[in-house]
Amino acid sequence: MIKLIRKFYYGDYDSTNPGASLNTNEKLSEETSWPLWEIFVRSKQGLDHKHVGSLHAADAAMAIENARDVYTRRNEGISIWVVQSKYIHATNAEDADSLYDPANDKTYRHPTFFDLPDAVKHM
Repeated sequence: MIKLIRKFYYGDYDSTNPGASLNTNEKLSEETSWPLWEIFVRSKQGLDHKHVGSLHAADAAMAIENARDVYTRRNEGISIWVVQSKYIHATNAEDADSLYDPANDKTYRHPTFFDLPDAVKHM
């Protein structure tokens, strides 16, 4: 089955019905809408990427270009990551107690038993 997708740009009109106006408020179906991308930016000051927002784009290259235009307009970043939202999996807040409870009884994993020298500043 072949689906025909027509694009209308600003100022265009539907040539099959020239007198009709286009309904831009019509919700796009999931098949014709662009996927959602999560955007992570690494700033000049930091060493890690931070989640800054999300946007819709047709592919990863377009998501990077749009993220650059939207989230780094004032040179806020030096690196951009884009991840399609459907590939991100997260825990539920309701499951936090059962998920993190086993780590509480392993105190040897916490660096509270060690004396740090004064030369070590960022630990």
